[in-house]
Amino acid sequence: MTDKIKVIISDDQHTVKIPSKVRMLVRRSCVAVLRMEKFSGSAEISIRFVDNGMIRELNKTYRDIDKETDVLSFPLGENGVYDVNPETGAYVLGDIVISVQKAMEQADEYGHSLEREIAFLAVHSMLHLLGYDHVNGGLEAVRMREKEEEVLTQLGLKRNASYYMDEE
Repeated sequence: MTDKIKVIISDDQHTVKIPSKVRMLVRRSCVAVLRMEKFSGSAEISIRFVDNGMIRELNKTYRDIDKETDVLSFPLGENGVYDVNPETGAYVLGDIVISVQKAMEQADEYGHSLEREIAFLAVHSMLHLLGYDHVNGGLEAVRMREKEEEVLTQLGLKRNASYYMDEE
């Protein structure tokens, strides 16, 4: 891939030390989604690790939902049209906020590693940044889940247990 993909990661939580291998996995997850979707051009994505308190605050502010969630996506584009960073010429796809606390809880609940859970959340949010949605369920949600599993399998993180889709 000749296009440059910049993934800016910030860690604003103190629950767990994020190992460099997880940061690399998150970057690989973002690149894998862009490749799968045949995204052309350079891109920038911002990923922020937070705790449950911070993600709850963001969820309340931006979605008017007063509870913690695992991940929030803030797309900066619509219908394939994105802002462009004037300094780099890269498409600015948006921001992803991941609650490490919630990811730890879910990894335990689903019986897989924290690495897989964080990679799943990154892949899931990247698809949101590219315009995918699952809110209405149905075929769109199934299609999104298939893409998530395809990328995770490519990354060597194949699902080893059943999952359920939260109906919230």
